[in-house]
Amino acid sequence: MQDFKKYYLLPATPEEVYIALTNPITLEIWTGDKAQMSTEPGTEFSLWDGSIVGKNLEFEEGRKLVQHWYFEGEPEDSIVTIKLHPHKQGTSMEVKQTNIPDEAYRDMVEGWDEAYAGALVAFFEEQ
Repeated sequence: MQDFKKYYLLPATPEEVYIALTNPITLEIWTGDKAQMSTEPGTEFSLWDGSIVGKNLEFEEGRKLVQHWYFEGEPEDSIVTIKLHPHKQGTSMEVKQTNIPDEAYRDMVEGWDEAYAGALVAFFEEQ
């Protein structure tokens, strides 16, 4: 199991990024796929039409979200914490994910860089 931590710079305010990460309609726009999301702790979520599923644990509006991402057959929880920090160019999005299975690590890092953060940057640059 491995952990991942990285900062991504997004050309939008922390409030705008938070909405993009938590509003199901906005999620579907920038991911291009079906999404289920609620800011109610304890609710299940689904991104990219079920490619990523898990449970919402904690929300701090405009600042932070914490989720449990499910990996099939894995005994340990993979916890994703996203913190949004104001930055002179918009938002510094701090991503931390724990307990990534070794065989999934490279794909997860690529997913964060391209599908998740990359798609968010492109979304905000088009605004």
